Amino acid sequence: MNNALATIGAAEGRLDVLVNNAGILPAGDVDGPLALRAFDTNAVGIVRVTEAALPLLRKSSNPTVVTVSSSAGSFWAVTNPDRPEFHLSLALYSASKAAATMLTVQYAKSQPGIKFNALEPGPTATDMTAAFGIGRPPEESAKAVVGLATLDTDGPTGTFQDENGVLPW
Repeated sequence: MNNALATIGAAEGRLDVLVNNAGILPAGDVDGPLALRAFDTNAVGIVRVTEAALPLLRKSSNPTVVTVSSSAGSFWAVTNPDRPEFHLSLALYSASKAAATMLTVQYAKSQPGIKFNALEPGPTATDMTAAFGIGRPPEESAKAVVGLATLDTDGPTGTFQDENGVLPW
């Protein structure tokens, strides 16, 4: 990561967009080691990468950070019987994605001048979701990432969105 940021800094002198997209769906019995692994990847990784990238982001005229989160980490979605998330039992994934969204909101508050938004990308066919047999092509979900990554300077910050706009959380 540091080598990549150094390369970007040397070549461009700034970073306009950072997309935090790491995520794992922990499998197995819920226990401490599995929880640490889930949170290390899905939440702590966001802190590591974002903190390392902040100096270059601050040099941009329109810095933006997009965190790919999940409505599986949304209290609104997991308690709503009309939502598919209501029927999922993914304790560590859901909790770590709730942490990812909260980190996004807190970064938006603490880093004025940098837009931070979390994204529910929609069901996406990836290696991680293959076991569920769901999802649309990743290229379709990527459109929502690009939409948040290319906001104007007066675009929103501190939001949790999907491709249709702001979601309750």
